[in-house]
Amino acid sequence: MRLNYVETGPDDAPVVLLGSSLGANHAMWAPQVDALAQRFRVVAFDHRGHGESGVPEGPYTIDDLGGDVVELLDTLEVDQASYVGISLGGSVGLWLAQHAPERIHRLVAICPPSNTGADPQTWTDRAAQVRAEGTQAITDATLGRWFLPDSKEDIEPVRQMLLDCPDEGYAACCEAVGALNLLPGLGDITAPVLVITAESDTSVPPETVVPLAAGIPGAHLEVIEQAAHLVTYSHPDVVNPLLLAHLA
Repeated sequence: MRLNYVETGPDDAPVVLLGSSLGANHAMWAPQVDALAQRFRVVAFDHRGHGESGVPEGPYTIDDLGGDVVELLDTLEVDQASYVGISLGGSVGLWLAQHAPERIHRLVAICPPSNTGADPQTWTDRAAQVRAEGTQAITDATLGRWFLPDSKEDIEPVRQMLLDCPDEGYAACCEAVGALNLLPGLGDITAPVLVITAESDTSVPPETVVPLAAGIPGAHLEVIEQAAHLVTYSHPDVVNPLLLAHLA
């Protein structure tokens, strides 16, 4: 399906795709876009079921979400791009590096769930809750995981993204996350990979991300201290230089 996207930066520059977290849309990348657009053609997109992309009835799979990005590259007439993804977007990036390696130049996977299929009940329950009560039922708890309690950021734009996310799209992507197992193909990834995790991430704890990075040949791991899950939004001063160095 055709995804909604926003382009920034020179038309003739190398392309960098930005894949968002579950419940967010392309606007979550505001802290990164200007920095990246000085060197790259930045394409920030909405996953299916999110933002202004279509909302087909779920459940979705990681194959659906990854296939959508391949279709987006075809639409853009881009043979190969670098990819930066956080959370769900990071999982999509790992899928792309495994299943469409010729399309991915460099990859940054930030706080990516990778083997949630081993214990899917949390995601099944959350999907059911959102279908019954809407995303407002999970917004406060989600923000509590995404930011530290003493966070100084203005999180209201992020709260509004979660509230605006289509209920079916959020629930169906929960089902995609709940079926994930990206571990078997890690050793086949050939793109240069930067993996970033956050020291205080309770959504995707560092202890699940560190071994993930170890399973990818040549991957570089960065642990951001005093940070929770949505580290791109809370710590752009740390994350942006890492992105620019890896994508260069």
